[in-house]
Amino acid sequence: MSSSDKALMKIKDLKVHFPIRGGVFLKQVGKVYAVDGVDITINPGETVGLVGESGCGKSTFGKAILKLIKSTSGSIEFEGQNLNDMSKHSLRELRKNLQIIFQDPSESLNSRLTIEKILSEPFAIHNIGTKKERRSMVQDLLKKVGLPADSISKYPHEFSGGQKQRIGIARAISMNPKLIVCDEAVSALDVSVQSQIMNLLMDLQEELKLSYLFIAHDLAVVRHISDRVAVMYLGKIVEYTDADTIYKDPKHPYTKALISAIPEPDPTKKKKRIILQGDVPSPIDPPSGCSFHTRCPYAVEKCKTEAPVLKNYGEGDVEQQVSCHLAGEI
Repeated sequence: MSSSDKALMKIKDLKVHFPIRGGVFLKQVGKVYAVDGVDITINPGETVGLVGESGCGKSTFGKAILKLIKSTSGSIEFEGQNLNDMSKHSLRELRKNLQIIFQDPSESLNSRLTIEKILSEPFAIHNIGTKKERRSMVQDLLKKVGLPADSISKYPHEFSGGQKQRIGIARAISMNPKLIVCDEAVSALDVSVQSQIMNLLMDLQEELKLSYLFIAHDLAVVRHISDRVAVMYLGKIVEYTDADTIYKDPKHPYTKALISAIPEPDPTKKKKRIILQGDVPSPIDPPSGCSFHTRCPYAVEKCKTEAPVLKNYGEGDVEQQVSCHLAGEI
């Protein structure tokens, strides 16, 4: 992975293992390997896309780097500070710079509160402004995300899905953060609304100098918003490079399959679809060797016994990290 000294956030060997308990005394009988040794660097002002099938650990990773979920091991550095070493008070202050946009705005907005109360809550928590000043700041936030000022007195149920997500975005930018985790932020929306929200996110990124970790299960969604793309499978990164390279020259079999599933807008062009056999293995008992070998059409004996590590297979100045024994051959 990139190790730029100017990195906003560096995540090294992050693991999140959830214990499985059973029996009369609820002893630990196993683990869920949700995130299993991930390295990612996010630079100021860039968007890193994180893609993969449902259940591969993307959302767990996003919440773990914000300390919403406790990590098992590894380091999370934000502007040189290790979040794992920080006190609760210091972490609370730092949270102004680290925000999240959730997948389902209907679930993430309190249905009993008006939009004014929802959006003024961050200001109240951090003792920013008077009640009158907070009202004005909320109106400014609504304007930034393209909602009318009279939305302030309404309740979440009075808005459409896309409008609710705009409110979620307004809440995320309220503290002028530096990094926002977009956790499947558009996957619950209609396709036409998805593009509007994507454009809003890109406009806000340019205006507010934001960095994004953009989590999605659809490579087509992250194509235009991401500078770099990391592909995750069963808790591990299998390919990581810039957005142009990963679409033009994917090297991991799993990435190739995901890209082959992107619909071709030109009906005259024929596209070969790669159909993966079987289901994603359980993160409770991941396969030995390469975790993808049970579904890989190119797997050899070595793949079953020896776990591959990320290596650079990029050409020239392009850094293309791939975790595959056969990456240079297929």
